Amino acid sequence: MFYESSSMSSQGHEESGARGGTQDHPARILVSSTRKPMSYINLAKRFLNEHGEVHFAALGVAISPMVTAAEILKNRRLATVSKITTSLESLPDDQRHRQKPKMEVVMHKSPEFDDAVAQESAAGRQASQSSEPPR
Repeated sequence: MFYESSSMSSQGHEESGARGGTQDHPARILVSSTRKPMSYINLAKRFLNEHGEVHFAALGVAISPMVTAAEILKNRRLATVSKITTSLESLPDDQRHRQKPKMEVVMHKSPEFDDAVAQESAAGRQASQSSEPPR
């Protein structure tokens, strides 16, 4: 796993260049503190299938649900963590600039992705068949 830390200047520009085009990536998920971590799993699975990777980004208290979503993908053998970046994002707030912690996690499709998705689908079909009323 690759871990990189960077700092932000007062204008909000990253000084170490750690972003590397992540901000414009088509498989980028901006995580919110108001949604549950499970709400990001299906979207992440779709991005992993289409792009082979997913980029999570979160500010402040949204970091915790982002980490939870990443851990769920990892524990289900759907993805592996390839890069973690941390920084402080400078946000204008009235007359002063506040700094909020920012974290980004890049995950790549795991070698077991297809098998894990097939197992999840089979388990879901089996559960729905057992819950159907008898005819």
